[in-house]
Amino acid sequence: MNLDAMLADLEDLVLCESYSSDHDAVARSARVVAAQGRRLLGADPEILVIDGVTHLLWSFGAPRVLLLGHHDTVWPVGTLREHPWSVTDGVARGPGVFDMKAGLVQLFHAAASLPSADGLSVLVVGDEELGSPTSRPLIESIAARCAAAFVLEASADGGALKTARKGISRYELIVHGRAAHAGLEPELGANAAVELAHQVLAVAAIGDQVGSSSRAGATSVTPTMLSAGTSTNTVPARARVAVDVRVPDQAAQRRVDELMRALTPRTPGVRLELRGGPNRPPLDPAASARLFEVAVRTARELGMAPLRGVAVGGGSDGNFTAGAGCPTLDGLGAVGGGAHAAGEHVVVAEMPVRARLVAALTAYVLAGGAVGPPGGRDTTDGDLGDLGDLGDLGDTADNGRGGTHAAHGRAGTGHFGLGETGHVETGRGKTGPLEAGDTA
Repeated sequence: MNLDAMLADLEDLVLCESYSSDHDAVARSARVVAAQGRRLLGADPEILVIDGVTHLLWSFGAPRVLLLGHHDTVWPVGTLREHPWSVTDGVARGPGVFDMKAGLVQLFHAAASLPSADGLSVLVVGDEELGSPTSRPLIESIAARCAAAFVLEASADGGALKTARKGISRYELIVHGRAAHAGLEPELGANAAVELAHQVLAVAAIGDQVGSSSRAGATSVTPTMLSAGTSTNTVPARARVAVDVRVPDQAAQRRVDELMRALTPRTPGVRLELRGGPNRPPLDPAASARLFEVAVRTARELGMAPLRGVAVGGGSDGNFTAGAGCPTLDGLGAVGGGAHAAGEHVVVAEMPVRARLVAALTAYVLAGGAVGPPGGRDTTDGDLGDLGDLGDLGDTADNGRGGTHAAHGRAGTGHFGLGETGHVETGRGKTGPLEAGDTA
């Protein structure tokens, strides 16, 4: 892997801002990502536009390994003026550099170094930071047919892989009251703000019931954004609160959902409306256990520092791949820190190291290596076996293409009935209850 080539590609991606809620910006980013993938993989992607959001898919034969990432970021267009692209003292900075544009560069260079792309699917979605409302069905459809999914989200502290993620539920609790003049006849109103205060305490009590905590293995129930009223002299007719829920398992997710739906009003004349529900299933440790074993051994073969695996509270599209029954290993992307913050950064020397790890893991599964699924049913033959010479997986410095990818021509288009154009406009796709994601 050539670091200078990877940094040039990273600069191209970071300089094309891709704020999730700006569909035009995401479409421009998709064109840059598609060009980079075309050069490195030797094939055009399918371009899928769902509810205005642009996703990219490369398919090489029947899917066996899914390499998964996203090209949207949380940063509004114009952020580059405040946080410009830079590389200083071995650290790259810029909006989206850590979450997760460096991961995309590592993904493409890893895939380009493979001796054969047969069985590989590469999916880069454009709405992960919003909770993947339009891309979730696509992710789950591909993952359900794969032996393994490798998610190029940024690593945890110190380069640790993410071997478990909490599930996420998102709710919007709306109070419908009745307006009245606050000075002349407030008694004729039904104060939605007062009722909301009762409901915030009731939601906090749900947290107490389930032992709300951010620690690993615990459930957290957190009221977040609140709003009420339209003017200072009017009894509020409407109020709302957003609620963030993190759960270690699906039983806890169901229990919190039951309690949220059991909320009742306290103020006469008001009505409650609950929107939302479970958004991402948990990524159970069992979904990544066998793949993590392989990764530890692979890292040792490559001369890398020992790998660590950690459980994190944030969600990613890896929650969806694991929920679809596909063994999943997450956090294989950039080493650095500051996701969603002004201090976002990447340790550039780790980029080729992590790319070699992803290439080796992908080659292992494509060759039939055993990985073990969440439910204990093995999706591959054999055992861990011999990983072979993992240090010789090709170099992407010369022409940007690895192995025999160019021989495949255009990436396959048969899997989703998209015809010959590789582009589809559709009104399908779910909308997240609060239109917010979390990839911490």
